[in-house]
Amino acid sequence: MSDYESDDSDVQDFKDLDMIFELGRLEQQEQEEAERVHHRNYIYRERVEAEARLMADYFGPRPKYPDYYFRLRYRMSRKLFLDIVSGIENYIETHHPLSPHFDFFRVRPDATGIPGFSVIMKCTSAIRQLAYGVTPDSLDEYLQMGSHCARDCLDFFTKCVIELFMPKYLRKPDFNDIQKLYTAHNNIHGFSGMLGSIDCMHWEWRNSPKAWHEQFGRGDKKYPTILLEVVASYEKGYYLANDIYPQWASFVKSFTVASSEKNVLYKRKQEGARKDIERAFGVLQGRWRIISQPARAWTINKLRRVMHTCIILHNMILEDQKYALTEFDEESYICPQPNILRTWVERCDIRRKKDKELRDKNTHAKLQRNIIEHLWQQHQQEH
Repeated sequence: MSDYESDDSDVQDFKDLDMIFELGRLEQQEQEEAERVHHRNYIYRERVEAEARLMADYFGPRPKYPDYYFRLRYRMSRKLFLDIVSGIENYIETHHPLSPHFDFFRVRPDATGIPGFSVIMKCTSAIRQLAYGVTPDSLDEYLQMGSHCARDCLDFFTKCVIELFMPKYLRKPDFNDIQKLYTAHNNIHGFSGMLGSIDCMHWEWRNSPKAWHEQFGRGDKKYPTILLEVVASYEKGYYLANDIYPQWASFVKSFTVASSEKNVLYKRKQEGARKDIERAFGVLQGRWRIISQPARAWTINKLRRVMHTCIILHNMILEDQKYALTEFDEESYICPQPNILRTWVERCDIRRKKDKELRDKNTHAKLQRNIIEHLWQQHQQEH
């Protein structure tokens, strides 16, 4: 064999190797492309059948489950739940263009022409997550709703409830409301000028960002927590508080050790009256289990909306059960607002003056002594 023939053979071998490598590269590229465009497994969910089953179970003319089961699983009466659904539906019909959270509740057919989830289905998913604190995909078998849609149901439901019902059920008290609070607490507990009690609860935040652990962490808590607290506002009056709060003019605290008969009476009355706020937190956490379990949301805004929604629904239930202390009159209600006609310097001076009055320990001690004498005089008159 000549050198020329040998060179031709080597060149041909290199060409064959290049072809093999090219074919392998093309096969790998096709495989990667196939993996990249690979779609998830399609799950056919029987939405129409699920809605028919839900209507037959709870909302039909003769529902399978009576009112007791509805209150147990929805935490409210059927009438109140349907009022919330109607409020969302009426808003969708009367307002255009719609904000994204209301637009989510519009019923649209999918690409195959099958109707989407109804407002009742989406509200049911949100209420069940609030009431039981379950994960979004836990109701998939019953409602035939995927986890992503269920998660959106809860998020958009809280936004709709806040926008529709917050002006009425989470409003600031006006003068008439404050007077009714004064009268009710004086009649029940004997405390004159009392607005209520103050306390706090910690909501464990499981999915808090690592960078925020120091900000939301406490030495006595294992995990980061969100603090829910009733705070004193600018109205004149006071709140019953425990030892964790400072000696401010708007806080009336108890004694660690009562040294006289008057102080013993005051300590018993004060701690007995503060049971109201502890019961309120207990009822709120018992009714809406989502706030008694570690929070799974990633943002503070979502947690805030969930908490506001639970409080609004709680107040709506109290009104529905005829336990509301005050009634809302939209025509006569005037929301307390600061005077915006003042200059910035004047507002700053007023703010500093109010802060100084609020933190006055002498006023705190004087108010405590006056209440002790008031309760003691009432006790002597009764006996």
